[in-house]
Amino acid sequence: MVIKKAEFITSVASSDKFYQTDKPIIVAAGKSNVGKSTFINSIAGNKKLARTSDTPGRTRLINYFDFGDFVLADLPGYGYAKVSAAEKIKWAKLLEDFFKVVKIRYVFSLIDIRHEPTEDDLDMVSFLYANAIPFSLVATKADKLGKSKIKPQVNKLAGLLKVAPKNILAVSSLNGYGREEVLSKIGEIISTKID
Repeated sequence: MVIKKAEFITSVASSDKFYQTDKPIIVAAGKSNVGKSTFINSIAGNKKLARTSDTPGRTRLINYFDFGDFVLADLPGYGYAKVSAAEKIKWAKLLEDFFKVVKIRYVFSLIDIRHEPTEDDLDMVSFLYANAIPFSLVATKADKLGKSKIKPQVNKLAGLLKVAPKNILAVSSLNGYGREEVLSKIGEIISTKID
């Protein structure tokens, strides 16, 4: 899979504004500060496509990006403590509506390879299983571990999250580790015919 061009489409804050398209929609989900924006930029080969920030909780809208053969939806990060209860409820409702209304082809659920999954990470995986939404886990920040430690950590995370190790893609946006595997997975996703 080669990404020739990727561009920002729109941001939405309410379910009546969800972006409609005939292209397959792939979703990037994960907790605040897990590296969703950096992951999107890495796939696109464009460091400035999605805004990145050292401050968790910056993505508060659903951001859509056109990658040519598919549209990528970047969801607000979950689990950010410094957000009001009302804001958390608003986000939760937005995401619930999103998964009900939007025809999603696939979800990349991002986790930090260095840490055990949070309760929110486990909830997300349970939700995807319960709703029969196809997904892979993307273990970000693999550059923070020595190369020899990546596979054992992936195996450990697979056990904790109750997924097959092959369903976890370890990546580093810093050194490009795992990018080709992600692009190959995207190629497989968008070439699969859906009834």
